[in-house]
Amino acid sequence: MTAPSPLYSGVIPPVVTPLTADGELDRASLERVVGHLLDGGVNGLFALGSSGETAYLTPGRQDEVIEVITATAAGQVPVLVGAIETTTDRAAERARAAAALGADAVVATAPFYTRTHVTEIDRHFRELAAAVDLPLLAYDVPVCVHSKLDPELLLPLAADGVLAGVKDSSGDDGSFRRLVIGARDLPGFSVLTGHELVVDAMMLSGADGSVPGLGNVDPHGYVRLHEAAVKGDWDTARAEQDRLVGLFDIVRAARPGTASATAAGLGAFKTALMLRGIIDTNVMSAPMRRLDEAETASIAACLELAGLSLARYAR
Repeated sequence: MTAPSPLYSGVIPPVVTPLTADGELDRASLERVVGHLLDGGVNGLFALGSSGETAYLTPGRQDEVIEVITATAAGQVPVLVGAIETTTDRAAERARAAAALGADAVVATAPFYTRTHVTEIDRHFRELAAAVDLPLLAYDVPVCVHSKLDPELLLPLAADGVLAGVKDSSGDDGSFRRLVIGARDLPGFSVLTGHELVVDAMMLSGADGSVPGLGNVDPHGYVRLHEAAVKGDWDTARAEQDRLVGLFDIVRAARPGTASATAAGLGAFKTALMLRGIIDTNVMSAPMRRLDEAETASIAACLELAGLSLARYAR
């Protein structure tokens, strides 16, 4: 008898949230982003993650994002929705809203802002799982929430049926490998890497898939990488990963000392999508700034080096 496949696998990009010139949700551009990702062959969509600027969006705007993505995806792939909030009750409220709007699964971090303890993080995930009748994935992103989700915490939660998977954006490759090893005894549990520069290595370690922010810009590339890795064609996977590492240089376009790492990265993704003709503006949520003309030209050069077509120049 074969073990069940992981619930979620393949390439599941964290969808960016395009904005209009006056900072409102650009619904038409978001529909095009979803279409672009589906055309790239992705296996799922992650709405309201870090790349979706979820921390900057009001609850009402978050609801709009979920509505557009679920309606545009129309059941073609699962839609995982972030319920990323400071505390358990707030996250549960967002999880219930996501469920009501058609989410297929919920993704949550550890609590943050308030000081927390591993026992409270454990209780947080158990109470979230009980609050909504959808699969729950843990999002390990200590650079943002200042708590590391170690395998010793995650694997018992998975064994108890609380967690259906983990998106690991910790950058701790040793911890990720230990998580993969422990998950081998948990059929159906999904281990996904958010470390977009080493997806080939993480797949070789046993990852079920990836959640790459850069996948917004080049979903076809990440799908080719994943398919090569699944086939064991590691030379092709490595070559594709090397090309994507070069493309990732777009995040260096922002002038040093003028933007946070978040603004530089997400601004680069949005600017690249604008240059590719998929979204209308590279406007960012306040207080982040949009990238300027010189920075946009730098990103255009990176796209051309990576073999990606440009539809138009920045507005």
